[in-house]
Amino acid sequence: MENEKKHPVGDLMSTTMQRLREMVDVNTVMGTPIQAEGVTLIPVSTVSIGFASGGSDFATKNQRPEADNAFGGGSGAGIRVTPIGFLVVRGESVKLLPVAPPAGTTLDRVVEMVPDLVDKVTGFIEKQKDKKEPEEL
Repeated sequence: MENEKKHPVGDLMSTTMQRLREMVDVNTVMGTPIQAEGVTLIPVSTVSIGFASGGSDFATKNQRPEADNAFGGGSGAGIRVTPIGFLVVRGESVKLLPVAPPAGTTLDRVVEMVPDLVDKVTGFIEKQKDKKEPEEL
């Protein structure tokens, strides 16, 4: 495989992907925590990325038979960062404080209800444990 040549479109895609990695990291989605008076706020965002790349090999007018074809190509990308809200951490409690209007779809509403549901299930399990402990004594 030593004789196999790298195609320029591969380099084009690699360069574009590297630039995207430089612009977006995990801190873009989960922001730097902000602490004030016993409360920690963590910004939360969604990131959407679109990416396209393409090119073509073509022969030139005065090209020698043993020469490689000329290459023309391009790539592009778009990034959208949308703030969702803040995770509010106070002691053992964690809540999501949304910055957008209420969810429009059923799936979005279910996702927003997950933290409250986890709190309720945890509370229920703890109450059940408390009821069983006196019986064991």
